Amino acid sequence: MTVNKVGKEIPEVYAEQYGVFDGELANIKDYQEASRKIHPVKPRDKKMLNSIREAIEKTGLKDGMTISFHHHFREGDFVINMVMDVIAKMGIKNLSIAPSSIANVHEPLIDHIKNGVVTSITSSGLRDKVGAAISAGILDNPVVIRSHGGRARAIVSGDIHIDVAFLGAPSSDEYGNVNGSHGRTACGSLGYAMVDAKYADQVVVITDTLMPYPNTPISIPQTDVDYVVVVDAIGDPEGISKGATRFTKNPKELLIAEYASKVITNSPYYKQGFSFQTGTGGASLAVSRFLKESMLEDGIKASFALGGITNAMVELLEEGLVEKIIDVQDFDHPSALSLGKNANHYEIDAEMYASPLSKGSVINQLDTAILSALEIDTDFNVNVITGSDGIIRGASGGHSDTSAACKMSLVISPLIRGRIPTIVDTVNTVVTPGSSVDVVVTELGIAINPAREDLIEHFKSLDVPQFSIEQLKDIAYSIVGSPDPIEYGNKVVALIEYRDGTIIDVVKNV
Repeated sequence: MTVNKVGKEIPEVYAEQYGVFDGELANIKDYQEASRKIHPVKPRDKKMLNSIREAIEKTGLKDGMTISFHHHFREGDFVINMVMDVIAKMGIKNLSIAPSSIANVHEPLIDHIKNGVVTSITSSGLRDKVGAAISAGILDNPVVIRSHGGRARAIVSGDIHIDVAFLGAPSSDEYGNVNGSHGRTACGSLGYAMVDAKYADQVVVITDTLMPYPNTPISIPQTDVDYVVVVDAIGDPEGISKGATRFTKNPKELLIAEYASKVITNSPYYKQGFSFQTGTGGASLAVSRFLKESMLEDGIKASFALGGITNAMVELLEEGLVEKIIDVQDFDHPSALSLGKNANHYEIDAEMYASPLSKGSVINQLDTAILSALEIDTDFNVNVITGSDGIIRGASGGHSDTSAACKMSLVISPLIRGRIPTIVDTVNTVVTPGSSVDVVVTELGIAINPAREDLIEHFKSLDVPQFSIEQLKDIAYSIVGSPDPIEYGNKVVALIEYRDGTIIDVVKNV
């Protein structure tokens, strides 16, 4: 075993293959960008095909290759299941799949794993029954969990080589010009799909809305697309926002949001032209509402808001409180429509959003970010991937990316969730190292990372209760008791990559 920077033991086989986490910036080095194979399209060649099966045949997909998908349709996605069903019927086996994330709707993947169609997975997250099946050890090879920025880095650097990308497109013309802001299944930004399209050897666009040529605005250009297939439906628009955006009336969440807002508006970063990113949960959306009140009162405008975008952000843009929205993913229909009609609502790909090996990610310009957590430990390490039972049920997302890059990261969480403490001695799985976390916000008050002496001094007179992280943990334990240790097996079922490609933790079977 090799012990990494956050004290996690990494089996030698993975330590040698990936390297181990040694600090936020330790592995940010020069690299050679990946290349791809190009099959030129000649004049009068047609890209339109009659079926997904024909597209698979045309690409020459065979056993052992790597295919990718995007998750912009979230719980409304039809594309992964549709494509994998055809692949299975064609008898193709031993595939690696590299979707940007896996949702509850992708439960049929379990049968494809059992039948040997899928033998390797890399993704940002695994939810519900797929996560439980992986945690039970259904897959021989460990899943590789990557952050959104880490996935973009892996594709651009060649750590993930995509043979064929199957990309759901809300609208496309017959030559493969794609956008996500028009069509029956508009999802807004295609930020994760754009990276796949740029670096995959072959790209199959699957759409349910064929537009006249040229289909503009262009998110994915014809120069990155090999084939176009029209199907009856690529997804359910209602599923895009399912479970993501909810306005809370929960007093505990509102208090957390109020405290978080006070931290931001009393910080040294709250000034004309500041920038921020918030999440989509109840407390995170409430932070946006509290921020709006303060910005109106103080006459402060933000230069940009970033990240997964909701209607709450769009309202700030339309009211002139935010000058620009920079968008890698949309979480509801109003934000998807805004992208198509507002010039100050700007689409970016995942590399520009958060890759640590780009020539400058947008997150590097962030003043503050609001992030959630399943667990936080007394070293400020954060777990967003495994539940209190050790089962994989979450996603790395942009957590480690934004927390490392922004000037002040806030991790918000109730002190107790159900009868389970969220502030613990040691998290089950480290996704974000404590060195990236600046302030933890609970309904009791806040804990500032001791490494941020500047913030401790600055917030001395802040009208919010302040504790050490150890005190918050002790209070949580005094209410619900110490959590029982999880009984893990010996099989490694998932590797948690830090955004730079090194291993920050492993997950074993439950």
